[in-house]
Amino acid sequence: MRNTHVRRRGRRTAGALTATVALLAAGLTALLSGGPAAAAPAAGSYNLRNAASGLCLDVPGSSTAVGTQLAQNACSGSAAQTWRLTASGGGYTLAAAHSGKCAGVKDASTSAGKAVEQQTCSGAATQQWTLTLVSGTTYQVVNANGAKCLNVKDSSTAAGALVQQNSCDSVTSKQWTFTAAGSTPTASPTASPTASPTSTTPPSTRPAWPTATGTQPVTASIPVSGVFDGGLKRYYGSGDLGTGSQDEDLPAMFELADGATLQNVILGSPAADGVHCAGACTLKNVWWEDVGEDAATFRGSSASLVRTVDGGGAKLAEDKVFQHNGAGTLIVKNFQVQDFGKLVRSCGNCSTQYARHVQLQNIWATTPGEALVGINTNYGDTARFSKITVYNDSGRDLDICRKYTGVTSGEPKETGSGADGTNCIYAASDVTYVN
Repeated sequence: MRNTHVRRRGRRTAGALTATVALLAAGLTALLSGGPAAAAPAAGSYNLRNAASGLCLDVPGSSTAVGTQLAQNACSGSAAQTWRLTASGGGYTLAAAHSGKCAGVKDASTSAGKAVEQQTCSGAATQQWTLTLVSGTTYQVVNANGAKCLNVKDSSTAAGALVQQNSCDSVTSKQWTFTAAGSTPTASPTASPTASPTSTTPPSTRPAWPTATGTQPVTASIPVSGVFDGGLKRYYGSGDLGTGSQDEDLPAMFELADGATLQNVILGSPAADGVHCAGACTLKNVWWEDVGEDAATFRGSSASLVRTVDGGGAKLAEDKVFQHNGAGTLIVKNFQVQDFGKLVRSCGNCSTQYARHVQLQNIWATTPGEALVGINTNYGDTARFSKITVYNDSGRDLDICRKYTGVTSGEPKETGSGADGTNCIYAASDVTYVN
C-alpha cells in the first residue's frame, strides 16, 4: 500500500579549568543577585525569542558559512532559527539546525561587545552556554568562557540587529524565551472534530506557478551539501531516472546532506523520487510539476531534527507529496498543492518508528485530495495547522488531519480524523473553504 510503505532508503587542561571557573562564577552571580537557580529546559530543538524585541535568534540569510554573525529577525520557525540544545561541559551548546554549526563568541573573546557567530562545533568553552532562569521559559544565556550574556546590540528592537555578548544584568535584550521547535508560541485553540468552517475570502493570495528559465536532464542523483540554487531551472529525469515509474525505492533527483538547502528549483516530469533529505534540511521555493513516487522524503533518527519547506508547490501526486520517515519535525509553509493524495504522511509501517511532528502554515490546497496530513497517534505524532485554504471542496471530503495506528510491519489502521487538541491541533477558524 503506497501511502504507508517502508523506506529502506529513512587530563583537565587549563582551558577546561577556566571554563569551569567561569561556570561557577556565573552561578554565583545569579545566587548573589537573588535570581533563580539555573534551571534549563530539556535537550532538544528550540526557537529563541528575545524578550525585548519579540524577534528570534537567527542565522542571517540561512548562511552555512563559519563566522556569520547571528542576528534577530522576525520569527518564522525556519531551520536557521531552530537551535539544538545539547548538554556539553557542564553547560550546553546551541547548534543551528540548518547548518549544524554552533553559536560561539568570536576569537574566544571575553570582552563585552564581541560578536556571537556560528562556528564549527568543537566543544570549546566559547561555544558553551549556561541558562539562568528569569521566569517561566525565559533565560539569560551566559557564555562559559567569559560569563557574559547573549545580547542584542544596543538593545535594538529592529529586525536584522546583530547579536553579541555583554555583561549580564536585568536588561531584557539579554533575556531569551525558549519555545520548542514545531510548536506555536501560544496555545492553539481546540475545535470539535465536527466543526465546519464557513466559506469566505482566502486569507492570502496564492503565488503564480513560475516559468522555467531553462531545462536540464538528470541521469543520476545530484548530491547537495550547503546551498544549491537552481535559478528556477526545470530539472527532469533522464536515463535511469527517466522511466516515469511509480515503483518504490526509485533514486532521488536530489540527495540532500544533513543541513543542506535546495532552493529555486522546478522538478519536471519524470521526477523519479524527487528529493531525499538525510537530516535537517531546507527546501525553499521548490516546485513539482508532476510528483513522481514522492516529492520529498525526510529521514534521520534524532528527535531534534527540523526540516522546513518554505514556498513552492506540487501537482499531480498520485499518493503522498511529503513522506516523513525520520524522527523530529517537518514544517511546511507558504505552499500550494493540487490534485494529490496526502500532503504529508508519517510513515505508517517503517521498521523503526518515531514520534513525528508536522506543522502546516499558510497552505493552499486544491482538491481532489484525500488528506492534508496523516499521522500515527500511537507513536505520539502531532500535527498543527494555521491559515489553511481549501478550494473546490463543497462536500468537505478532504480530511484536514487523518489518524492511524502505525505499525512496524503489515498495514497501519486508520482510526479517525479531525481536530482533537492532542494529536490533530487546529480550530475551525484555521481552515477556510473557497468553492
